[in-house]
Amino acid sequence: MSAADLKAILLEKSVRTGTFTLASGKQSDLYIDCRVTALDPVGAILIGEMGWAAVREKIQSEGLHIDAIGGMTMGADPISLAVGMTSARLHPDEALQVFTVRKEPKGHGQGKQIEGNFKSGDTVIVVDDVITTGGSTLKAIDAIERDGGKVAFALVLVDREEGGRQAIEERGIPVVSLFSRSSLL
Repeated sequence: MSAADLKAILLEKSVRTGTFTLASGKQSDLYIDCRVTALDPVGAILIGEMGWAAVREKIQSEGLHIDAIGGMTMGADPISLAVGMTSARLHPDEALQVFTVRKEPKGHGQGKQIEGNFKSGDTVIVVDDVITTGGSTLKAIDAIERDGGKVAFALVLVDREEGGRQAIEERGIPVVSLFSRSSLL
């Protein structure tokens, strides 16, 4: 299985053309719902393999130590889990723990905004399925930093090439994307 196989699943299941209003409020001729691909068993396997390969290459080339991977629910959840599971299967000594960031802190219990395997002091990879303006990724970064985490870099499945990468990188956080609008279409 290859990047071409993942691209084929994304194009079949996740990419739609027409007129759409995006989460950012912007109008677009392109809608990408990566959840359909990320929740497909074959899509998840491919995302895990490609995502782990891209993440591991960056970790090794820069000598990073990463504790965990996660991002804003719901889009980041299956991607983070797929990459985490692949890391544990292929390189158990480098396995990444997985967490999720709620849109708002929980109103009961411990009132946490970050759930799962994350603790203050962790160095993490923040994940998003699609970036347009980078707004939801930046919200996740804010929550992670507020809870004592350090974001090493971002992993995104699709960069729409509409300013999101630049907004995230202006925060000092490099972006690794598996696909861009131009490489997908």
